Amino acid sequence: MQIVIANKSHSIYAETICKTIEEASKVRGTGIAKRKPEYITTKMENGNAVIALDGDKFAGFCYIEAWGHGKFVANSGLIVHPDFRNLGLAKKIKQVVFEHSRTKFPDSKIFSITTGLAVMKLNSDLGYKPVTFSELTDDQSFWKGCQTCKNYDVLTRTEQKMCLCTGMLYDPKKEIKEESKEVKKNRFERIKNFRQNLFLKKDKK
Repeated sequence: MQIVIANKSHSIYAETICKTIEEASKVRGTGIAKRKPEYITTKMENGNAVIALDGDKFAGFCYIEAWGHGKFVANSGLIVHPDFRNLGLAKKIKQVVFEHSRTKFPDSKIFSITTGLAVMKLNSDLGYKPVTFSELTDDQSFWKGCQTCKNYDVLTRTEQKMCLCTGMLYDPKKEIKEESKEVKKNRFERIKNFRQNLFLKKDKK
């Protein structure tokens, strides 16, 4: 298994990546921003993506987006092919794309919005912290990308103040202190409980 910075030669996997992301969204029943193969190809050509390959077979992918003139970057579209799930591959891809983001955009804040508890835990382990949407980018190009998500109406009704996703942020300018595994676990439990309470309130409505 190889996890590498994607380039133009990997564009042959763009359509497969888009289909895998879309199918995963249907299975999970959660919102996700759809992307076209052309968009994925551009990310690869610009060196803003990471791809995992088992020989010549697609295994996983994630890409970088820059917003607000580079003030913020997001690691988006994290996906693992069904044949390679439950092997810890998502964590490895997330680590590589996070390190690549810090190298390529050293002064940028790295953020993520997700409904997935597994992704939240990966983010938490990397040093992300849960934040309100107001602390994320105000670049409208980013938020327009949520239009293909089935929960977009929630985002618009709240004037982009909240949605079913949780916002998480890594700020390189803040001092990062080593945390024990127990502290990280407790932080993740707080995030999980917050998400569960949010969905319970939604169901009651």
